[in-house]
This record gives sequence, C-alpha cells and structure tokens, in this order.
Amino acid sequence: MEPFIRSEQYNFIKSQTQILINGHATANDKDVINTLKTVAKERVLSLFSDLNEEQKQLLDPVDTIKDPAQAEAFLLRVKPFVIPFKEVTEKTIKKLFPKAKKLKIPMLENIDLREISYLGWDDVGSGKKFIIAPHHHKLTGLHGTIKPANKKGICAICSRFEEVGMFMSETKGTVQGTFIKKGNYICLDSMKCNQNITTLDKMTDLIERLK
Repeated sequence: MEPFIRSEQYNFIKSQTQILINGHATANDKDVINTLKTVAKERVLSLFSDLNEEQKQLLDPVDTIKDPAQAEAFLLRVKPFVIPFKEVTEKTIKKLFPKAKKLKIPMLENIDLREISYLGWDDVGSGKKFIIAPHHHKLTGLHGTIKPANKKGICAICSRFEEVGMFMSETKGTVQGTFIKKGNYICLDSMKCNQNITTLDKMTDLIERLK
C-alpha cells in the first residue's frame, strides 16, 4: 500500500487518539464514550474522500483506542503510510530564493520528512526566517525577518498558543520601486509548529497574504 496520509492529517489523527484517551480516563458514562468513539472515527475517515478498503482497514481501529499504549501501537502502524515532504535540494532552494546570497541550507538528513508540512529555518547571520511550503501543488518560498515577541501567542500557521515572533515580509507595491511590509506572528520553533499543524488552511492563508 502506497503512502496516502499527509503530515497534517497524521497530526489530526494523533489528536483524535488523545481525545479518546482523555475520554476513557475521565468519563464513566458509556453513552459519552460511545459518542466520542463515533465522532473520532467519523472525523478521521472524513479526512479522505476516496479511501480504498485496505486504507480504511488501517484507520478503522482508531475508535478502539483506550490508553496511550494502544494509541502508540496504532500510530506506529499508520506512520509508514504518511507521505514524506518533497525532497528539497540546494538547487530548489536557490530557485525559490534567488536573491538570498550565501544562504545556509538546513541539515535535511536530520529531519524526518514525514513529520513536516513545511520546511522552516532561521538564518542567524541575516536574522531572517525562510519557509518552503506546498501551494497549488508546487513548492513556494517565503522569507522575512523574525523578531521574538518574548511571550506566547497564537501562531498564524498552526493556530496554537506557542512562543511566537513577528515574521515580517516585504512584497512589491503597486508603484514601481515601492514595497509593502506585511507581518504575522508565527512559531519561533518551526519543528514544534509542524507538530501542531492539523490543517493547511492557515498556511495557505499566510502564503496568499504575503506573496
């Protein structure tokens, strides 16, 4: 069976297993538990529009999860079917960021590509953050300055309450030679942000605002 689950969908499935664990730990009412199980399964299966029988069999047991050990075993069976993030080469990065000179490329061999929905890294020398993300079935690049907010806030990408920084990007203005600065608070830690993402909607919004 080929990988068919995107990274953010896997994170969503993981979040549903945690809801089930919490439910079994705190609820005594059988009807409440049964409702949680039904909703969790419906939510997981509804992520996919055209599951075949083999794929459905892989995901069906989600509603049987009661404790962390069962969740871990289930997620270990599911993870091999997560689609890895597209391999990014030095050539790709130079194409996406043609004006960025002496750009230090992240150590991709240290990253599990099945665990990221986007590739984000900081260039300490320039004080900039670089982001590579899928958009309209191809990779696109965002870059801008990142200034820590020194407090927690809601990330514009993952919508979670994390340590954030103001990501400020410049786009060309309508008048030749002018630029418009646009900013959003995003997670300082891109890997943590990736772990939090359960939908790509906010990333799509960010790209369309800043491009």
